[in-house]
Amino acid sequence: MSEANQELQNEVAGLVVSALNLDIKPDEIQADAPLYGEGLGLDSIDILEVALVVSKHFGFQLRADNADNVRIFSSLANLTRHIAANRTK
Repeated sequence: MSEANQELQNEVAGLVVSALNLDIKPDEIQADAPLYGEGLGLDSIDILEVALVVSKHFGFQLRADNADNVRIFSSLANLTRHIAANRTK
């Protein structure tokens, strides 16, 4: 992973932790561990909250009706890749 992508992944992990008031440090989120259910243990409301924060912060819309949401939110690494490809700020 490039240094820029690692920095973005760290930033995204920080957003997830702060948006959800998680009791972990951003660097404790494993890049390839599932965000939903087992792994980080997020539920659909948590994912919605993360989508709102990411949309505001990076300037593009994460839509609930996107067929790729299962893949996008499957892990921190996938979410970071999606943001890197679509961000406007």
